[in-house]
Amino acid sequence: MSTVSLLEVDDLTVTFNRKGATPFTAVDGVSFAVDAGSTVGLVGESGCGKSVTSLAIMGLLPHRGVQVSGSVRFEGTDLLTLGDKALRDRRGRDVAMVFQDPLSSLNPVVPLGIQVTEVIERHRGTARKAAMVEAEGLLERVGIPDPHRRLKEYPHQLSGGMRQRALIAMALACKPRLLIADEPTTALDVTIQAQILALLRELVLDSGTALVMITHDLGVVAGLCDEVNVLYGGRVVERAGRHELFAHPRHPYTHGLLASIPRLDTGAGGGRLVPIPGSVVDNIPWTHGCAFAPRCSRAVGACTTETPEELVVDGRLLRCHNPVPELAGVGR
Repeated sequence: MSTVSLLEVDDLTVTFNRKGATPFTAVDGVSFAVDAGSTVGLVGESGCGKSVTSLAIMGLLPHRGVQVSGSVRFEGTDLLTLGDKALRDRRGRDVAMVFQDPLSSLNPVVPLGIQVTEVIERHRGTARKAAMVEAEGLLERVGIPDPHRRLKEYPHQLSGGMRQRALIAMALACKPRLLIADEPTTALDVTIQAQILALLRELVLDSGTALVMITHDLGVVAGLCDEVNVLYGGRVVERAGRHELFAHPRHPYTHGLLASIPRLDTGAGGGRLVPIPGSVVDNIPWTHGCAFAPRCSRAVGACTTETPEELVVDGRLLRCHNPVPELAGVGR
């Protein structure tokens, strides 16, 4: 008997329409699934469509000038078909999100305690006094020192790491079954990054919460995700299990991402890094060929004339005319 995933994103497409400008498709037919208790990564450079995908799932994109199609099924219910009130009931209670910039995500003129208890009061009907006690326990759980005092403080009085922990506490207040973390370690120093990632890993293991990790940092993926989706130009170009992807990246873009980060197994000096040439704006429409072709060292004639088909073998997805040989590994 087939099992239904907790979250099933199917052919999600997001197009921005601006008066006097050509419509821009930021997410172009993205599909992936997340099982309960698993961690799925969405990886790629800035501009590849990761954050827009998460905002579409949460129903947080503006109504005007944005066209969203496809389906986002959470426990069988298509979130894209729900009205604003039904979505507000789902957000925070069943599906929660940790945003990229904690300082701009928190209200600067409201004490932290009020912001955390608001979630508990709204979704669970808990009285303010009891919610404040629970909020203190949440701050302690995510590792914020002296949580009783911090409840009375404002966001600007907290460090970047503590603000990020406070956002995680707010997201976990109603014990959601799905947590989306959008670049939760951005602008944090390495030590705090490791603590935040360890906290997320612990929460997934302890509560069985499913996690969608959005990041450009493959180091985060290596230590946290079960399955990895590599996005480029708004499409998933490769999907594989974590170990398989790192051992044998097949898409040239994935191979380039891995080759451009320092490694510990290359001896003294680490060897020369190999960056991917160009930027994400150097692409061609998917309708004309492969969007990555202008930056790809393995591009062939078909890459600029034919759209690469999606090939799935043994659960691994690949969208490429001339993939990296399976046993090539990641060299310098």
